[in-house]
Amino acid sequence: MKLPFKSTTAMGMALALLSGPAFAGMDEAKAFLDAEIGDLSTLSRAEQEAEMQWLVDAAAPFAGMSIKVVSETIPTHEYESKVLAAAFTAITGIQVTHDLIGEGDVVEKLQTQMQSGENIYDAYVNDSDLIGTHWRYQQARSLTDWMAGEGADVTSPTLDLEDFIGLQFTTAPDGELYQLPDQQFANLYWFRYDWFNDAKNKEDFKAAYGYDLGVPVNWSAYEDIAEFFTGRDLSHMGVEGEIYGNMDYGKKDPSLGWRYTDAWMSMAGMGDKGEPNGLPVDEWGIRVDENSRPVGSCVARGGATNDAAAVYAVTKAIEWLQKYTPPAAMGMTFSEAGPIPAQGNIAQQMFMYTTFVPSLVEEGIPVMNEDGTPKWRLAPSPHGVYWSEGTKIGYQDVGSWTILKSTPDDRAKAAWLYGQFVTSKTVDVKKSHEGLTFIRESTIQHQSFTDRAPKLGGLIEFYRSPARVQWSPTGTNVPDYPKLAQLWWQNIGDAMSGAKTPQGALDALCEEQEKVLERLERAGVQGDIGPMMNEPKDPQEWLDAPGAPVAKIDEDPTPETIGYDELIASWQ
Repeated sequence: MKLPFKSTTAMGMALALLSGPAFAGMDEAKAFLDAEIGDLSTLSRAEQEAEMQWLVDAAAPFAGMSIKVVSETIPTHEYESKVLAAAFTAITGIQVTHDLIGEGDVVEKLQTQMQSGENIYDAYVNDSDLIGTHWRYQQARSLTDWMAGEGADVTSPTLDLEDFIGLQFTTAPDGELYQLPDQQFANLYWFRYDWFNDAKNKEDFKAAYGYDLGVPVNWSAYEDIAEFFTGRDLSHMGVEGEIYGNMDYGKKDPSLGWRYTDAWMSMAGMGDKGEPNGLPVDEWGIRVDENSRPVGSCVARGGATNDAAAVYAVTKAIEWLQKYTPPAAMGMTFSEAGPIPAQGNIAQQMFMYTTFVPSLVEEGIPVMNEDGTPKWRLAPSPHGVYWSEGTKIGYQDVGSWTILKSTPDDRAKAAWLYGQFVTSKTVDVKKSHEGLTFIRESTIQHQSFTDRAPKLGGLIEFYRSPARVQWSPTGTNVPDYPKLAQLWWQNIGDAMSGAKTPQGALDALCEEQEKVLERLERAGVQGDIGPMMNEPKDPQEWLDAPGAPVAKIDEDPTPETIGYDELIASWQ
């Protein structure tokens, strides 16, 4: 089946011309379904039209209104902003401006609106990483209450919450849903499948290291593979230029903090066992009590932000950047580093956000075969020496619709209609082909993704596997994401630059996190679910106790690899 993944500019222009209350209605909806959706939906055409008819009717009271929403800039949201926003306007008569800005800027705007009460945006697609913030500050609307109360008349009967795969990440300990997933992507290990299966490479690796070249299960094997490929001559495979065994980034930038809170620490083994997040200590190193109140971040208070596992994580990241990575990577951000593996000179990457997969499957690039299949594959990221079974092993970004209480009800209703439209079963399969960020189980199982799976390097197999649940966003231990997140990139940046040792940087980080927690406790703004800090005590008492934090152990265990095909078979 030929899948029309790229939307036509003509379609967008046509919808824009049709937009406005004078033209809104089912004719515009049918034109959209004809031109953009076709059979790329889990719904039949009759069901699509019924869903659109409900939207037309529900939106009628708001025709002529102009609303503003915002999200970070990734391919999924570009598709929404350029194509789906125009379609929504044409169908409903509600003029929607969907702004695209950096993720850090989204958090800043959200924080400003929460602090000032001024309605900057009518809805935000912001990470579920803020679930602990939204639950404790109670400035985001509970969607559970909203859908049953004020928003009942604008809540689609075909929304089908049970079909969403990420609701456990957007539900707080009080059982309330605060955010509706819009896009979801994981971080996974990425590697050159063709290089790993080359006979000469396999023979040379086995001779040098004494075990088989394969998907690394632990960091010891990852390091050996990084060393093996860095500077290797691959001219026998027709590959020219300098080869590197690792790709990462190190610029002192907000995205540097995500690299660590987005599960680099948990992959190393920092934090306790638990799904979706470790309890009582999470991958930020924050400990909570039995009532989910944060009680510490430093080891002296039972936290793990500066324990041996955390130091090991930062130490290894810096070492691999310096030894096995393109020199320019040290000055790159998340968005700059993401497309680099597509250039064809990187052997593996510990931690690839799958939102970059669209850039890795373009025709004619060095990492694609002529038949449209990739020369690379995705697999679970290897774990560090402090990791144990039952601890989360990776991160999923769940960008989710969030409506603040400071947004007037009529504007909130119009924005909620748009949020439901772009996540609806009518459009979700097509949107997922554009951005490859999955939110619905029905979409993941759609035949079009079975057909496309061989060209996506294991992405579909991962999302259909039971392993998926071990990848999760930041959990509810973090009481104020905007304030705490900025501390991470600033302090990790000091370690990256050499201004501080990893231990020194993490000591400073945990102390600064605790200052924020203490201020929140004194202010009392989060009530009986806000921080209640432990008294510091001899760190050794915590290190001797079970679970996190942990003391230093032998950090160079026996390397372990697994064959990729064997790994995939284990998911079936």
